[in-house]
Amino acid sequence: MANLLGVDVGTTSMKMVLFDENGSILKSVSKEYTLDTKGDRVEFDAEKYWQMFSEGYAEIKSEYKVDALSIDTQCETLIVTDENGTPLYNAIVWLDNRAAREAEKVAERFGTKTVYELTGQPEITATWPACKLMWLRDNEPEVFCKVKKIFLLEDFLLYRLTGEFVTEKTLQSSSLYLDIREGKWWQEMLDFIGVTEDMLPRLCDSGVLIGECDGTKVVTGVMDQVAGSVGAGVVTPSVVSEMTGTTMAIVVPTDKFPPYKEENRVPCHLNYDGNYCLLTWTPTAGIALKWFKENFCENLSFRHLDEIAEKVDPGSNGLTFMPYLCGSIIPKYNPDARGAFLGFTMEHGRGHAVRAILESVAFMLQENLEYLNVSCSEIRSMGGGALSPLWCQIKADVTGKKIVTLKSTEAACLGSAIIAGVGAGVYTSVPEACAKLIATDKEYYPSDADYSDAYKRYLKYEEVNV
Repeated sequence: MANLLGVDVGTTSMKMVLFDENGSILKSVSKEYTLDTKGDRVEFDAEKYWQMFSEGYAEIKSEYKVDALSIDTQCETLIVTDENGTPLYNAIVWLDNRAAREAEKVAERFGTKTVYELTGQPEITATWPACKLMWLRDNEPEVFCKVKKIFLLEDFLLYRLTGEFVTEKTLQSSSLYLDIREGKWWQEMLDFIGVTEDMLPRLCDSGVLIGECDGTKVVTGVMDQVAGSVGAGVVTPSVVSEMTGTTMAIVVPTDKFPPYKEENRVPCHLNYDGNYCLLTWTPTAGIALKWFKENFCENLSFRHLDEIAEKVDPGSNGLTFMPYLCGSIIPKYNPDARGAFLGFTMEHGRGHAVRAILESVAFMLQENLEYLNVSCSEIRSMGGGALSPLWCQIKADVTGKKIVTLKSTEAACLGSAIIAGVGAGVYTSVPEACAKLIATDKEYYPSDADYSDAYKRYLKYEEVNV
């Protein structure tokens, strides 16, 4: 029986989970780390990524054989090296916003419409690798002139494992220099940045066997959100995924590239199968409930919060929470938007406030589904929010969709393990592997609870506050 390793490299942690080919977890290893932040700059020592990976991999290999592995990472973390793959600068993490001026230059040169139609990205921001490379060129010329290889995070780890200078297209979808419709580098953007194709990795599809390391087959992966959706079994347009963690991320598979609309701000990425997926996210979701708990209910558990909220009628007796504690991105872009409780009366207590928070996240989910024009029949729910039966039921009632949770809480790692298994020939396809491995847990169906007035009230307040 084959053992498959899925590696999920998040913003502040790296998780490695080894599965057997039937999806049972054999071993899990986690590594936490702290980013170096100063103002708009967010960096991390690139060698530490490899060090943590090596330590975790060795720990797993000391107990089990690993037949194949695949890695998912965030998209926009940039690492530049010399010809030998030695970093010349700290990794510029995806959160880094130093390249705002460079983003403006890209917008002036190409315009939002052209950028979207080639890359699928509806915003031109400082976080994109193209802008970060321009910043290095203009502000660290002594570093830039030595750059021979340009990596994103997954590429860097694959290179260290195999010596192969390769990348995969889901990861590069938001680089701003990949033409995702043609599946090739966008030459005009490369010329504008000042880099050549030989500085970039060889483009591969996801799930491609690229080499071996110590007897383990190494397979190209997918970006982190796609890995999570694969691990949730989201392989047809009729099923979408939503993850309510600190933020909320929604992944919608589609076989069509959406036409440009000036008011549309939904990123379109390549999916694991060469088709597309729409990816939308909110800056605030579960973190709003955590904020309220830590500041106003510090002696209560999340389960207790559910219990007091469950005693409150749907609509929270007219109380509405605006969940914009960290601004708003989609569908309305306003980083200066702020959170608020609206409609407090003497009748309201903590239970009303908690339920209003839960409802607000469900309203965000519904608003984003409407914005995406999604006609799905089922939503696969992941993250900490999926552990709350009340929250899942509220989402089902607000959206009118069946909400399904998963038995495995390691969706991203499982998704990467599935990709590894396909690349290594253990499974014939991603859908076949998903049908075999992914076990659903609870199902929540829309009840007769009526949130229509509460949702209208939420949208009305949003017009004023966002």
